[in-house]
Amino acid sequence: MAIGLLVFAHIILLGAILPVASSGQWFWMGLSGIVGLGIGDFGLFAAYIAIGPRRAVLIQAASPIFAAVGAYLMLGEGFSPLSAVGVTVTLTGIVVVLLERGEKSDESLAANKRKSWGVFFGLVSAMGQGFGVALSKKGMYLGVSVAMNPLSAALIRMLLAGLFVWACVLFAGRLPEVQRAVKDREGIKYTAGGALIGPFLGMTLSMVAIANAQAGVAQTLMSLMPVIIIPVVWIIYREKTNWRGILGAIVAIIGVAILFLT
Repeated sequence: MAIGLLVFAHIILLGAILPVASSGQWFWMGLSGIVGLGIGDFGLFAAYIAIGPRRAVLIQAASPIFAAVGAYLMLGEGFSPLSAVGVTVTLTGIVVVLLERGEKSDESLAANKRKSWGVFFGLVSAMGQGFGVALSKKGMYLGVSVAMNPLSAALIRMLLAGLFVWACVLFAGRLPEVQRAVKDREGIKYTAGGALIGPFLGMTLSMVAIANAQAGVAQTLMSLMPVIIIPVVWIIYREKTNWRGILGAIVAIIGVAILFLT
């Protein structure tokens, strides 16, 4: 669904079905899609099942660290002291918010072996997301002084990630399960909405952020979901947070403000 939306937008806005890019850009952007969207999301969904969404997202909060390490190794990007302070403050706020949500969580404690696998998959997700961001930036600027169009970058990432996921589905013999899932109209409706908001709009805007900010900083900003969702669930579900969650959100916003000063 996301690939279809991206192709349609690419034709309307850029006049071409496929992005015009060098073979090197296709390689690095495609690799970023496989690592970040393919492996990273597989790890995240596996962690959801093993240890629950709260713990999985908490572990994934480490992704900016891997993004910064990847950018340093592949791009030579350094972190200014002020940027490091901003990232640390923001991640602290995110962790406080997630821990506050955990107090009210009805998730059952996982068995030790299952919990270990959940932590492992959570780290795989964090590494995939973080290194995927660094790979994206390398691909966007490979051989050019001006970054690749964000819509083209998002489409290349999604195309290669899609091929990787379908290859895994076929290799694992899970095609019948996918065929059954397609018949779930309610699930498909929400999947379509998620494809529009996340892999289409969110992915394209994330490419804008990666092109114009340090990889670690961009990934830190993209990790603010647990904070941003507080007013959403407050309005839609009337689910209020306590003072600790509000404090965590304020700390995260202060961290973001520091990042914008760098």
